[in-house]
Amino acid sequence: MKKGTAVHWFRQDLRLEDNPALSEASKHCKLLPIYIFDDFHPEKNIMGSASKWWLHQSLNSLKSSLKGNLSFYHGNPIKILEQLVNSFEITSVYWNRCYEPWSINRDAKIKKTLREQGIYTESHNASLLWEPWTIKKHDNTPYKVFTPFYRKGCLGSSPPRKPIPKPTQNQIINDVKTSISIDQLGLMPSVRWDRTIQAHWEVGEEGAKKRFQTFINKGLGNYREGRNRPDKPFVSRLSPHIHYGEISPNQLWYSIRSLGNNSNIDHFCSELGWREFSYSQLYHYPDLPDKNLQNKFDSFPWVQDHNLLQAWQKGETGVPMVDAGMRELWQTGFMHNRVRMITGSYLVKNLRLDWRHGENWFWDTLLDADLASNSASWQWVAGCGADAAPYFRIFNPVTQGQKFDPSGTYVRKYIPEIKELPNKYLHQPWEAPASILETAGVTLGKHYPYPVVDLKSSREAALQAFQSLKTKLN
Repeated sequence: MKKGTAVHWFRQDLRLEDNPALSEASKHCKLLPIYIFDDFHPEKNIMGSASKWWLHQSLNSLKSSLKGNLSFYHGNPIKILEQLVNSFEITSVYWNRCYEPWSINRDAKIKKTLREQGIYTESHNASLLWEPWTIKKHDNTPYKVFTPFYRKGCLGSSPPRKPIPKPTQNQIINDVKTSISIDQLGLMPSVRWDRTIQAHWEVGEEGAKKRFQTFINKGLGNYREGRNRPDKPFVSRLSPHIHYGEISPNQLWYSIRSLGNNSNIDHFCSELGWREFSYSQLYHYPDLPDKNLQNKFDSFPWVQDHNLLQAWQKGETGVPMVDAGMRELWQTGFMHNRVRMITGSYLVKNLRLDWRHGENWFWDTLLDADLASNSASWQWVAGCGADAAPYFRIFNPVTQGQKFDPSGTYVRKYIPEIKELPNKYLHQPWEAPASILETAGVTLGKHYPYPVVDLKSSREAALQAFQSLKTKLN
């Protein structure tokens, strides 16, 4: 047992199992577990409303797991840590790394300041399979294409760290004098919009384990193909749990691989690889959330239309597959991955609205809002990112709905006002004859909107805009 008192600073590692920094901190005589809501650093550190809601629930769960011994603070972390060092004679501070650019800069300054005061500091990797600076091409440059990044870079590197057990600790202490209550962090909404969301989730480490087991039992066996079906339970829905560190990618990686070797297992692991690819992009291109990775898009002629943006946000575009996805997001804080691509493509290519509008909306409304994954994915669908879908690849939301929601289960769940329409017209109600609409009790423009743009002409306009961009560059 090491001498003195150690702080473990929880961040995006809200679990006890497979927590490297917590395990090291627990080797000291005393352990002070803390959480700091950093409202001092102003960059892309302002959580969205949905993220704050999840964080509140997850911290409550973690505090219960620690038998109440979790101290809360808000403000400037370096000032708070310095106060704790003086109050509790802290000798060491441990944390697990975060990879947002502002967080990297902040943590470097904190480490330098504490070490100058004689405080031992140590950080660990608890949220990625591979550190982003270790996966590079032979010429020491970062990968820009996913397949070689994953197949050559990741799988050709050293295996990920194996999960470690929950630590044992003789004495866990609490700061009863200066810590605040979890409610004083101000994470919960003042207007309780969250009740519909709460019914869909069990937040916390135990909830993450249950969700993972449910996926293994019901989703993994048909994951590779079934993950494209929003009307089926084949996706893992683990992304919020992973983002907040309630379960680690290492736990998922080794648990899944222990079940065998087949295309479903390989595809799930490659999806973890996509997450790694997003973090690699953010690490090497810290402007990813705001600037086009391909700077030729800087002069792209985006449309400025608040009404179109609002129709998209509210799920009132008149295109059922798009609207169902946006309503799923609003009601559950989650959106199926296939539908994220459909709604994203519709925003940037049919409505021709800047992808950053979509990134900002998802940042506020997604429970799994993750700076790396959110910005990389939006740049991918817009065609301006690394290994991006070409701009001329435009998802047709009608054919996508017919293919991936053939019985209309998904659309009918989130757009009940058109549920009586037959499958033939469910994904394109504007094509239904008046008699069919009347029988289904649907009046377009009253019960459900007409499309805000024509899919064919808006597609052609998008292609022309891209062609004009190419012409300017020549």
